[in-house]
Amino acid sequence: MPTFSDYRGHYRLLLGLMLGFVSGALFVVLVGLASQGPGASVWSAVLRRTTAVDLSQPAVVNRIQQLQRLETVDYSLDKIVAGQRENNILPDFLTGDRLLLLVHGEVIAGVDFGQLGSKDVSLHGREIRLRTPGPKILTVRLDNTKTRVYIRSTGLLVPVDPNLESQVREAAERQLREAAVQDGILDNARKNARTTLSGLLNGLGFGQIDFD
Repeated sequence: MPTFSDYRGHYRLLLGLMLGFVSGALFVVLVGLASQGPGASVWSAVLRRTTAVDLSQPAVVNRIQQLQRLETVDYSLDKIVAGQRENNILPDFLTGDRLLLLVHGEVIAGVDFGQLGSKDVSLHGREIRLRTPGPKILTVRLDNTKTRVYIRSTGLLVPVDPNLESQVREAAERQLREAAVQDGILDNARKNARTTLSGLLNGLGFGQIDFD
């Protein structure tokens, strides 16, 4: 007949399962009491998790570089741009070719933070000093849906020049760029980029932010 020693392993397994069940039930009861009773704050403090933010220079530089090409200013303009062909001898009504183009253009400026390097960032505790890349014109384009030939007049003795419109479009893009720069698009791009960057760095925990 089986002896007690033969069932010893079964008894140990059964005892372990019973202890595990009792421990689990006791844990659930304690959690419930702690979350409702006066010990709730203590229990919450024990279980509280904190978020660690890496504020080392390489980590901060990497976070800024992730902004990549930050487009901060969108400038649009409507204007009429003229282009013409002339003959030094015959009058325009015979050999001239004149075009007025009504253009709607858009200029976008911003800062390319991908150019930021480690040498451009210095840290002192919660203070940070940066030398950010300069603002630049990122794109200049004409809106073809709103750009059209306003007037086209060609002399009686010459055909229409097929290259004149494309050359006027190129001139319009240059004028749009110049107008945007004169209106301060680069200064606004610098200010907007620094505002965005300040928000990011404040969120990381920096209290003082200086720009060179």
